[in-house]
Amino acid sequence: MPDILRIDPPTSDVRLLLAHGAGAGMTSPFLEAIANLLAARAIATARFEFAYMAERRATGKRRPPPRAERLVDEYVAALDAAYPGERPLIGGKSMGGRVASLVADQLYREGRIAGLVCLGYPFHPPKAPEKLRTAHLAGLACPTLVIQGERDPFGTRSEVAGYPLSPAIRLHWLQDADHDLVRRGARADCWRDAADAIAAFARTLD
Repeated sequence: MPDILRIDPPTSDVRLLLAHGAGAGMTSPFLEAIANLLAARAIATARFEFAYMAERRATGKRRPPPRAERLVDEYVAALDAAYPGERPLIGGKSMGGRVASLVADQLYREGRIAGLVCLGYPFHPPKAPEKLRTAHLAGLACPTLVIQGERDPFGTRSEVAGYPLSPAIRLHWLQDADHDLVRRGARADCWRDAADAIAAFARTLD
């Protein structure tokens, strides 16, 4: 069972399971800030780490993450551990959001989740726009919010405009922001904007 970091505001009626990006774990400054900003908006969060990142934390040895498709079982196990019998949102930062997106439709059909939140979706590797990671997004039925920086090297606003994305996907663009959802000179503003967008999205769901 993965270690889970929780923030549970006493008045919360929305829950969000968050996975980390490829290179930084569940205690990254970004995820710490987002979790606290969401708590201030009465949204509970549970953060977890994939096994490769937990091993890195324990041993100090860095190794690349497995392919996203090989992490979906770990994601579902974390959902079962964090929110058994509940119907939370799922998502994550970059790779974590991508892994969640790979299993979102199945979980949504089964009534196990209410929606998906991707924070900086990696539409393609940097400098390789031809290697798209979007095939499953065209037919996605799960209500989805993607919060993306306009100058994200994993998918800029002009690039994403040409992708065949499902109408279930809502895009929230952060002006001048990068993959870490940082606008030059205004990190806090972007992260507050992201938290506001998540809170607004959650209010639209059943």
